[in-house]
Amino acid sequence: MTDEPPFLTGRLLLALPGMEDERFREAAIVMATHDEEGAIGIGIGKTHPEISVRDLVAQFGLETDDTPDAPVHIGGPVEPGRGFVLHSDDWGGQDTIRIADLCSLTGTTDVLRAIGEGRGPKQFIVALGYAGWSGGQLEDEMTRHGWFVADGERDILFKEKPANRWAAAYRSAGVDPALLSPDSGAA
Repeated sequence: MTDEPPFLTGRLLLALPGMEDERFREAAIVMATHDEEGAIGIGIGKTHPEISVRDLVAQFGLETDDTPDAPVHIGGPVEPGRGFVLHSDDWGGQDTIRIADLCSLTGTTDVLRAIGEGRGPKQFIVALGYAGWSGGQLEDEMTRHGWFVADGERDILFKEKPANRWAAAYRSAGVDPALLSPDSGAA
């Protein structure tokens, strides 16, 4: 017997072309939690144009010469001032949670301090905000044209450029994103 993650935890939620909500156009979202009470995901496909990890760490007074100049991602429309770090399993803090076999998630400043001091996780994605769904809401959205689910892969998270993650996740699932139609059909 295997310990399968509940629902979509550890998977990637990908927006289908033609999704009505423009905030999620070509969205690639790591599903951090998903159960009967709801779901939380962190967007990994779009970055803030004017803020970097170095800027964010400096706002907390944690910057050092080792602070990387990496992008900060738009994690989602909920609580856009709240930070989250998806990262490799080589670092963990008091509030770090494991997301299936994909990565870990920390939402406290201790991970930013570790990153700023050059002793944080080797691989990380810093995001502001998250995508959230109440119980049954995501399941309802999945019955309409809007979302596709792909396996979560570390290479897509940590090796692909943010703008390429959406298409890379589709290709990894055997789908050519260029052939996807923005229209849904009815039989």
